[in-house]
Amino acid sequence: MQITLRKAGQKPSPSQTLVVFVSSLDDKKKVSLPKMDKDLAKRIEEAVNDEAFSGKTKETLFFRQANSGGYHHLLAVGVGSAKGFSAESARQAAAHAHNSLRSHRIESAEIDLDSLMRFGKDKAVLLGAFTEGLRLSAYEFVEYKSKKDEKPPRPGKIGLLISGLNKSLETSFKEAEILAKRTNHARWLGDHSGNMLTPTLLADFVKDQAKGLPLKVTIWDKARIKKEKFGGLLGVSLGSSEEPRFIIMEYNGAPKGKKPVYFVGKGLTFDSGGISIKPSQSMDEMKHDMCGGAAVVGLMLALAELKAKVNVVGLVPATENMPGGSAIKPGDILVHRNGKTTEVLNTDAEGRLVLADALAYANESKPAAIFDCATLTGAIVVALGNIHTGFFVRDDKLAKRITDASEHTGEWLWRMPLVDFHADDMKGTHADLNNISSNKGAGSSTAAAFLEQFVDKDIPFAHFDVAGTAWNISNRVPYAPKKGASGVMVRTFVELAKSYF
Repeated sequence: MQITLRKAGQKPSPSQTLVVFVSSLDDKKKVSLPKMDKDLAKRIEEAVNDEAFSGKTKETLFFRQANSGGYHHLLAVGVGSAKGFSAESARQAAAHAHNSLRSHRIESAEIDLDSLMRFGKDKAVLLGAFTEGLRLSAYEFVEYKSKKDEKPPRPGKIGLLISGLNKSLETSFKEAEILAKRTNHARWLGDHSGNMLTPTLLADFVKDQAKGLPLKVTIWDKARIKKEKFGGLLGVSLGSSEEPRFIIMEYNGAPKGKKPVYFVGKGLTFDSGGISIKPSQSMDEMKHDMCGGAAVVGLMLALAELKAKVNVVGLVPATENMPGGSAIKPGDILVHRNGKTTEVLNTDAEGRLVLADALAYANESKPAAIFDCATLTGAIVVALGNIHTGFFVRDDKLAKRITDASEHTGEWLWRMPLVDFHADDMKGTHADLNNISSNKGAGSSTAAAFLEQFVDKDIPFAHFDVAGTAWNISNRVPYAPKKGASGVMVRTFVELAKSYF
């Protein structure tokens, strides 16, 4: 889909549809209309009087062959009450507009952004959010369909019209395009099946995407992983015929003296559960078990393309978890990068084993902060469903930094408990640690407590569990695909990284 930004007032093409945004008022028979052609305004008012349209959120009203104001068609999109209108409101309004245009098979449209901007003060923020919502709504994963549409997904061309176009608005538009593109890349990676995106192919994708960008990519193969004493990553990989990879992405946009921020993403390209094999139902969804790693890849590519003034390192330990003849067994003991040992009581709690080595590696650099992202536990789905990403942090100031970043991007996060009792539950009997808790319940918190054992206490650390939000969230967010990966946390991680510089 081609999206262009231009100043309002230019003569429209006769083949285009006009999109306007309408808010509802307390009086059910009234709506707040933008400045527009009188004939078009009258059509909307008549629909309101007939109670066919009220301007509520998600409501759309389409007039085919309106033939007025220089446009063939008219689409009115409701945004609800103007009170409390936010960037996320703009993001979702863009999704409702796009999805309605597509359902009516409209090939091109012009969107009157002035009709949306009247609901907020910061035009640059609203424009950026709207652009993200539009681009994110257009994502489709049709990579392996043999019969593809002859024409691109509709609408193919969208023009954004706004008064007072300036450099600030143009910059916001360009940055939003990059953020949405890289979020869609994270979705694209997450939607690939295990045979089409092995750890090696994931590493190759990162190297290919980094070409021409100021992003240094280093890939460790199995021999290097073994040499570097990544016992958790190596151990989990043993049951698979596919070799593991450790992906290191380094971006330096700030002075060298500035400590980098590290982001670590779980890269399980497929997780069968290993010897502690999962039930067959929905096991196909375990291709999404690398969505944490995909988020980190999307983050690093976005920072490099944005030329952000930050120093950030992204790490993705990538492997499969399979029940082969060489696979680790319940009761096996693994030795991690920092010398700590883990007794594997359940091979399906493998994500924390591969993350442990990467966290220990990040810890050695004494960075400004370390964050990890993983589809780690089913317990977080029980607790938060597919609405909120759970995050775990001890420090209140760091928690506020995280929530501030998420409020800027509109991604919903919820702080979960992490206390010493959770760490006590992960102490091992025959090794330093067990990979599952010795007590029932609090599975997400105990997993976070396991991970923090690999980060020094004086280094700010937070863990993000995206098991509930990494895929299938379209019933919550209209700009997410109906099924498949969501690309969650890419945009929030960009904002979080920027907050350090």
